[in-house]
Amino acid sequence: MKTRITELFGIKYPIQCGGMLWIAKPELSAAISNTGAMGNLTSGNYNTADELREAIDQTRTLTHNPFIVNITTMPSIRLPLGLLQDFFRVCCEKRVTAIEIAGAPVDSFLGKEFIPLAKDAGVKVLHKVGTVRHAVHAEKVGYDAITIAGFEEGGFPHKDNVSTMVLVPKVRETVSIPVMAAGGMADGKSLAAALALGADGVMMATRFLATKESGIHPNIYKVLVEKTEADTSLQLQTLLAGFGLQVRALRNEIMRKVEQVENSGGDLGELLPLISGERARQVWKEGNAEEAMLTIGQSVGRINDIPTVAELVSRMVADARSALESSLKMFGG
Repeated sequence: MKTRITELFGIKYPIQCGGMLWIAKPELSAAISNTGAMGNLTSGNYNTADELREAIDQTRTLTHNPFIVNITTMPSIRLPLGLLQDFFRVCCEKRVTAIEIAGAPVDSFLGKEFIPLAKDAGVKVLHKVGTVRHAVHAEKVGYDAITIAGFEEGGFPHKDNVSTMVLVPKVRETVSIPVMAAGGMADGKSLAAALALGADGVMMATRFLATKESGIHPNIYKVLVEKTEADTSLQLQTLLAGFGLQVRALRNEIMRKVEQVENSGGDLGELLPLISGERARQVWKEGNAEEAMLTIGQSVGRINDIPTVAELVSRMVADARSALESSLKMFGG
């Protein structure tokens, strides 16, 4: 299954794990990369550059295959700008295969010197974006590839609320660099559809969360299997308006409280205790899905089991091939 993404990253299958705070650590990253897909090591799991450096080394003891490092370029109390810049420098120092930027563009947020720094180190840089205009900017300033994410995605979809189905062909027609599709991606049919729309691969997070190697609490696995595509909601439009973003998360008690605070004109001081990352960290460990903002996408409606990573990737590839071959037969191919 060769595409421009498999050739760019030196991977076997055009499937990448997305960034996941508290989840995408060396064990899960390596398990995904060992299948021939692209694992994700999320820098936000770490508090110092040395911690990230050690995590990269640990991942390399678990896999000899390529993996990507996620850096989320948004204002953060725990992860200040200087630390995010250090994360980028560490990735270049360690010559990781690629860096995934999620949030503001590298050139405007970290500094204009950072993309050239990556190029000099032989590190590819990919930007996850939510609009055609941001994809155009990414190509213009020198990114090697982009992920275009429809508003189905969990986490921080763009406020324009445009679907992956519309965005992928629009972006593919507009830029010449490789394009990954995200938002609603969960299985072989998703992969086949993305390729048919012109994407060079897919990025998934929620589906990889629902694998044995993610190591979350059994209660959360049960939630992921039981919830449907209607069980997420979009919130924080007011708080994130300046960034053109919002949050898609599981409908639960915390998100109902968030909605109440927003509707009453509450401020950041009222919201922060509800949406803190520390709450999510505890939920992944302890299993009470009502107690934190869990950024899960609409693809949760396509999750019916908790396979190993190897089982998931193998099944996706087989099902994608089957779907594409069936489509060709329908047209006499």
